[in-house]
Amino acid sequence: MNYKLQGLEIQSQLEMESLDNSSIHEFEDESLFTPGAEAQKTHSMQAVGECSLSRGSQASGDKVWRNICRSIKTVVFSTKLNLLMPFGPLAIFVYKLTGHNGWVFFLSLLGITPLAERLGYATEQLAFYTGATVGGLLNATFGNATELIISIYALKRGMLRVVQQSLLGSILSNMLLVLGCAFFSGGLVFHEKEQVFNKATAVVNSGLLLMAVMGLLFPAVLHYTHTEVHFGKSELALSRFSSCIMLVAYATYLFFQLKSQKNLYVPLNEEVSQNEENSDDDEAPEISKWESIIWLSIMTAWISILSEYLVNAIEGASVAWNLPVAFISVILLPIVGNAAEHASAIMFAMKDKLDISLGVAIGSSTQISMFGIPFCVVVGWIMGRPMDLNFQLFETATLFITVLVVAFMLQDGTSNYFKGLMLILCYLIVAASFFVHVDPSPADETQSKT
Repeated sequence: MNYKLQGLEIQSQLEMESLDNSSIHEFEDESLFTPGAEAQKTHSMQAVGECSLSRGSQASGDKVWRNICRSIKTVVFSTKLNLLMPFGPLAIFVYKLTGHNGWVFFLSLLGITPLAERLGYATEQLAFYTGATVGGLLNATFGNATELIISIYALKRGMLRVVQQSLLGSILSNMLLVLGCAFFSGGLVFHEKEQVFNKATAVVNSGLLLMAVMGLLFPAVLHYTHTEVHFGKSELALSRFSSCIMLVAYATYLFFQLKSQKNLYVPLNEEVSQNEENSDDDEAPEISKWESIIWLSIMTAWISILSEYLVNAIEGASVAWNLPVAFISVILLPIVGNAAEHASAIMFAMKDKLDISLGVAIGSSTQISMFGIPFCVVVGWIMGRPMDLNFQLFETATLFITVLVVAFMLQDGTSNYFKGLMLILCYLIVAASFFVHVDPSPADETQSKT
């Protein structure tokens, strides 16, 4: 009987515990599905989602800023030449404050120099993504963009002689000074041997330069022999027609160089190891395609702004420094556009890559003579400016003799420091000639015609 009572008590206790546990589980189940709990659960999930989104956006924002900082570091702080960049804003400040044309010209010249080099860098970076054909067109357009921008501003102001002389000076600087320094520095480093380059490239470029000389020579001869059919019109019409022909010839040259004769332009010292070391020597772009486009736009816009101050200060600088405008246009202005070519040609020559140095110097001269000069004639035609190919007798003779000297230097396909020294000395003679050369005034030209 006692055992039965104890058993009943134990059974009742177990039933009470089971009831309590079931009530607790029911309470917990009800609490999970109550509206307050549901809202709290939803709020917590939203908080977690917002936190993850904020972290994702913050991470993407940090990535964008890292890319911007990397791009600025690569483009702006990667070369010591960029230390001259502050001189650009300083030129504008001096112009606003004092208006001294001599200092404005000098500071603008210094400020444009690193921009021209970085413009070439951005063009090279963009060419990695466009392929050889479009890259060649980009180099033709932006490779000498600084000279073209300065020339366009000079055309707007009607300074036609400055346009002609600055483009001529860029050709002379590339062919004599840049190529001469490349030959000289490469010859000193490799003085125990003669450096070689591809003669085919030199022959084609020399032919194009002689064609450019022919295009400049006939308008000058027509002018000085007074044999124009229509006085004052035939010379300009011949110049515009010849410019269009030269542009067609340059476009054909690009096609020939990039499509028809690819193997013709492989450097001699790289032909043997081209297949073995192709994977090791391939250059990779340092910035992305859109970064290249953005930097190209920024550099072009900034060069355009400084070019206006530079062109406006040329005549004042000539008076302030007592220098002929011809000397400033032919000798000083090309220093801006050729700074990058000068450094690159010397660097590659010292690495025994003379084909690249030759392509930089002579290729740039070909671009200016066959593309830059005719392009300015066409742009002047559109603007209503009588820009022609009559570069006057003194300048045309200088260009003709320079092309002949360089062609003779390149005919054997070898280089040494003596050839480089000869080209540098020839450039010094040209610089001295323009230092004592006075450009004829329009009144003198009219008197000579009558």
